[in-house]
Amino acid sequence: MAKNELETIIIMLEHKDYLSSLNKARKKRNQQLDPRYLVLLLAAIVAVGIIVFGVKAVKKPVSGRAAGPAPTGQAQNATPAQAVPASVSPEEEAARKEAQEIDHVIDSYSNLGIVQVSGYLNIREAPSTDGKIIGKLSGDGACEILATEGDWSHITSGGVEGYISNQYLLTGDEAREKARELVKLRATVTADNLNIRQAPALDPGNVIGQALKGERYVVKGLEDGWIQIEEGYISSEYAEVAYSLNEGRKLDMKAMAINQYDNLVISKVNNYLNVRQEPKADGKIIGKMTSKAAGEILETLDGWYKIKSGPIIGYISADPQYTATGQEAKDIAMQNATLKAVINTDVLNVRTEPNTDAKIWTQIVKDERYPVVAQLDGWVEIDLDSVDEEDGSKVDKAFISTRDNNVEVRYALNEAIKFSPAEVAANNAASRRSKVVNYALQFVGNPYVWGGTSLTKGVDCSGFTMQVMRQFGVSLPHYSGSQAKMGKAVTSGNMRPGDLIFYAGSGGQVNHVAIYIGNGQVVHAASRKSGIKISTWNYRSPVAIRNVLGD
Repeated sequence: MAKNELETIIIMLEHKDYLSSLNKARKKRNQQLDPRYLVLLLAAIVAVGIIVFGVKAVKKPVSGRAAGPAPTGQAQNATPAQAVPASVSPEEEAARKEAQEIDHVIDSYSNLGIVQVSGYLNIREAPSTDGKIIGKLSGDGACEILATEGDWSHITSGGVEGYISNQYLLTGDEAREKARELVKLRATVTADNLNIRQAPALDPGNVIGQALKGERYVVKGLEDGWIQIEEGYISSEYAEVAYSLNEGRKLDMKAMAINQYDNLVISKVNNYLNVRQEPKADGKIIGKMTSKAAGEILETLDGWYKIKSGPIIGYISADPQYTATGQEAKDIAMQNATLKAVINTDVLNVRTEPNTDAKIWTQIVKDERYPVVAQLDGWVEIDLDSVDEEDGSKVDKAFISTRDNNVEVRYALNEAIKFSPAEVAANNAASRRSKVVNYALQFVGNPYVWGGTSLTKGVDCSGFTMQVMRQFGVSLPHYSGSQAKMGKAVTSGNMRPGDLIFYAGSGGQVNHVAIYIGNGQVVHAASRKSGIKISTWNYRSPVAIRNVLGD
């Protein structure tokens, strides 16, 4: 089995006494052979017949084993070189040690269980699908089975004690055999949060993620002060390397969400805080931080913070009436961190029911975050801000699969939205559309009220579009299904800022409308929870696009 040079050196140092002893034994054995060769030489002088006998005697095995017939197709006699036991190579010794380590890891479990799912399995506080989720155990993860209670096993894994479904659990000899494939050299994080870097260097620009305390990562290599993992590099100062199985971990606590920020800043405004390209009041707006959204302070300037939040790096006001830092920021964050589903794959289907045969309602994309409504084994129900306009109390259900680690469920804070306002164009038509967009955006953060028509006190989705368009001389009915018949149809390739985009519920009927603002985004009155907000234009699958401005 191939090992890197560092592991080979370690093995050779650990076994230098063994090699020294082996060399001494070889010398002693060779010394013992010399008299035999002398006897044979003297015997040859005395008689030719004895020479033949002597040659045969020399060629017999000297290892102490009884000589037997050679296998078919092989030479009947062994050479003196073959008689000397071969030395153990570093690779063979490394393989032996690895086998010992694997046995030791497996034997450390009294009643081993191995999870067999493609994503992760929920660890619950009680043996029921209604039991509170207190942790998760990834596919191929290991646990100690404490007891079996019907369809559930009481387990402990990674410091989490709770219950998992027996349906996805290997036990007994099957589990031990499977474990032999799964024991690997892993780095266990010992710090509360640890930067994952693109390269083994303390450069702020190469941080690509965070590892949380207790997480285990397969070791790909070791460098001076660094551990290479599949995701990048972590400091060896804050991780322990040993052979192990992967185990469960506690459901990420709010504190873990906060610990991902070295220098936390929180937006204190009631609606949105502008993120600008330059540290000045008239700097170009490149993004917006929602109320209570978080960012990492990279640099403090005169009256400004340079921050990284979500997908953007820019500048926000350092005025304490707009932003919170230090302990104030942590306190706000603790109150506002919520359980979210963070998408890890490029495109993920959203279904109307938690099974793969259910209708695909829409698709969502990588790095988007959605509030978690409920967690099921293999599925997560998310909040898509889907409210039926005919019945403001009805919300379409949306489910995403957690298989293949497509989704990470954890406590997280909202972050900035990448955004550019519509530019005022030279021609009159474009200028009018940019004015529509900029007028609508000033109401972002205001409340959603079902049936409402006030842009400041509360509107629903069609009330919002109706009142915005009224400002520009366009009369629309107060119902999204009726608005979808106004104006003229537009293809997605030809839509412009100011066009209306319509969405359907899981039943296929239009029940929501938004205003396209450019750059792949819409502004809309989403739900009671979100109010008027900015979203990606295809956060739900559009069913119609209409030009109601008449140009």
